[in-house]
Amino acid sequence: MNNKILVVATHPDDETLGCGGTLLKHKANKDEIHWLICTSLNNNHKYYSTREKEIKKVSKLFNFNSINALPFETTKIDQYNMNELIKKISKVINKIKPQIIYLPFKDDIHTDHKKIFEACLSCTKSFRYPFIKKIYMMETLSETEFAPSIDKDSFIPNTFVNITKYINKKIKIMNIYKSEINKHPFPRSEKSVKALASFRGSTSGCEYAESFVLLKEIK
Repeated sequence: MNNKILVVATHPDDETLGCGGTLLKHKANKDEIHWLICTSLNNNHKYYSTREKEIKKVSKLFNFNSINALPFETTKIDQYNMNELIKKISKVINKIKPQIIYLPFKDDIHTDHKKIFEACLSCTKSFRYPFIKKIYMMETLSETEFAPSIDKDSFIPNTFVNITKYINKKIKIMNIYKSEINKHPFPRSEKSVKALASFRGSTSGCEYAESFVLLKEIK
């Protein structure tokens, strides 16, 4: 039976940075892939229309089965009530009923990421969401590597996915987010994306890989 996959992107581009190659691999294996975008720019923001066009292009290249957008303003997640966050995220999860969920890392330096992780984790209790079988935290360049370098806050992956066949398409998709990409040594540069995938690949015995922390697996 094919799986339903949900990637929780605090901001558009997190899905591509964190698990773009893995999503493409899921799609190639005929899994359903669903995109939850938790924040958006204010309608008056100068990049608002550009970002909306980018999201459409990205969605088409991934061939998402659904896009689900929440009405929370970017960089301001900590100003929303946690119950409100949980209620809206729970509604999407119950609609899709994914078997596998990819979440932001709990200690990403961006407060938006931390709050979204916390809200999402509340939506994965097995007695309320019995369809969820695997929960992963993903690694997002410019957020995850800037967490404090101490054991309890560090991203220590225990799962690796070979994305060698998909690295070029991942980079192609990431380049759609023109305002988020810059030249090396900017963290979200093409060189950095490829370097991280190469490093994770060398750790796991392949050319390019994405890495994750498996939080829970129910068999």
